[in-house]
Amino acid sequence: MRRMQFKQLTGIISQQLLWLTSPRIMTTWGELLFRLKGMRSTYQKHYLLGAHKVLIVRLDEIGDVILTTPFFRELRRNLPDAWITLVVKPEVYNLVEICPYVNEVLTFNPKFTGPLPIVRRNWRLFWFALHHLWRRRFDLAILPRWDTDFYHATYLLYFSGAPWRVGYSEKVNEGKKHRNKGYDYLLTCQLSNGRSKHEVEHNLNVIRYLRGLIRDQKTELWINAKDEEFAKRILDENGIASNDLLICLAPGAGAPKRVWPANRFLELGKTLHEEYKAKFLIVGSAREKELGKKLEHLLSPFALNMVGQTTLRQLTALLKCCRLYIGNDTGPMHIAGAVNVPIIGLSCHPKSGSSLSPNSPKRFGPWKVKHVIIQPEKPLAPCTKECIANEPHCIKAVTVEEVKRAVEMMLPKSKALEYRASYS
Repeated sequence: MRRMQFKQLTGIISQQLLWLTSPRIMTTWGELLFRLKGMRSTYQKHYLLGAHKVLIVRLDEIGDVILTTPFFRELRRNLPDAWITLVVKPEVYNLVEICPYVNEVLTFNPKFTGPLPIVRRNWRLFWFALHHLWRRRFDLAILPRWDTDFYHATYLLYFSGAPWRVGYSEKVNEGKKHRNKGYDYLLTCQLSNGRSKHEVEHNLNVIRYLRGLIRDQKTELWINAKDEEFAKRILDENGIASNDLLICLAPGAGAPKRVWPANRFLELGKTLHEEYKAKFLIVGSAREKELGKKLEHLLSPFALNMVGQTTLRQLTALLKCCRLYIGNDTGPMHIAGAVNVPIIGLSCHPKSGSSLSPNSPKRFGPWKVKHVIIQPEKPLAPCTKECIANEPHCIKAVTVEEVKRAVEMMLPKSKALEYRASYS
C-alpha cells in the first residue's frame, strides 16, 4: 500500500516538474529573470548585419554537423567581424575544433539517463548557459536544425539569454509538432518552411531568412599538419603508395537497418582487388571494431583496418587519400564528400519512400560531390514509407552486382588497366 502511494506521489511530482519546465511556463518566469539581468532590454527586430555576438547550437551527429559547414562559412562571410560561438556534442568537437569560421567551440553532452531525464536535462542546459553563455551577452542565437529537436537544443537558445532567437517552427512537420509542442515559445523568429529539402538547403535558408547572401554551398572540413602526418605515416607503414587505388569501405552505421551485410562487402572487395588491384581502407566508429576486424581478416592482405583507431580529423586526412568511398549512410560518407572523394552510398531507404524520412538521400545524401546512391526499388514488407526494422532489412535488396556497376561508372575499365599496370 505504501509503495503504491509512493509511486503515485512520485508520479504527481514528476508531472508538476514537467509542467514547470514546459516552454510556455519556462518563458513566463524566464522573461522576468532575463529582464532583471538586463538581457532583454536590447531586443529589437533587426536583420543579420545587426548581430555582433552570435551563438550557434548544433547538438547533432557527425553527418548533421558536416552538412552545416556551408552555414558556418556563409554566416562568417556575412558577419566578418562578429564573435561567433558554436556549441556541439563532445563526440563532434575534434571535427570542428579548428573551424576557421567560429571564434570558439564549446561542448555540451545532451544524452541523459535515469529518472526524470527531461527535467534534469533542462536543468543542466540552464546551468551550462548560466556558467558559459550569459557572460558573452549574445544578441543572436541560431538553431539551424529543421527536423525534431530531440536534444532540447531550443531550450539552450532560450537559456543563453540572447534577445533574438531564430530557428525552425515546431509546425514544419507532424513529427516535430508532436514531439516539440510549445517550442515556438522559446524562439523570437520561427521559420515556417515545411517543404522537405536537402539539409544543407534547410541550414542555408536560415541565413537567407535573415537577409544574408549565399555564395558557396559546398561542404568542407579542416585538418592540420599533424593530421596529415598521421595519415602519411599510417599509409607508409602499411605499404600503400600514392598511386595505389585506395578505396574506403564503411561497413557500419549508426542504426542496424542501415548496415549492408558484411559478406557482400567481402564479395565486392575481392572482385575489386581482382579487377582493379584495389586496396582498401576500412573505417568506422569504435562500436564497429569487431566488424572492422572481421572484414580486415577476410580481405587480408590488401585491407587496412582503421575502425575506431583515429580521431575525426585523422580520419578526414586518411579519406583525402582515397579514390572512392563505398559504404553505408554514415558520418564517414559525409567526411568523404567534404574532401571531394567520389561516393557510392548504400541506402536502406526505398526509392518510393517518403522524402521526409531521416534516411532519405533527398535530405541527407552526399552534397555537391560526384556520387551514386543505391537504394531498394521498393520497401520489403511490412515496411511502407521507410524501413522500420531494427536490423538489416530493406537494405538487403541492394545487390553486389548493382554496386559493381556503380564502380564501373566511377572507375571505367580503362582505369582498371591503368591500376593493374601500375601495380605490376
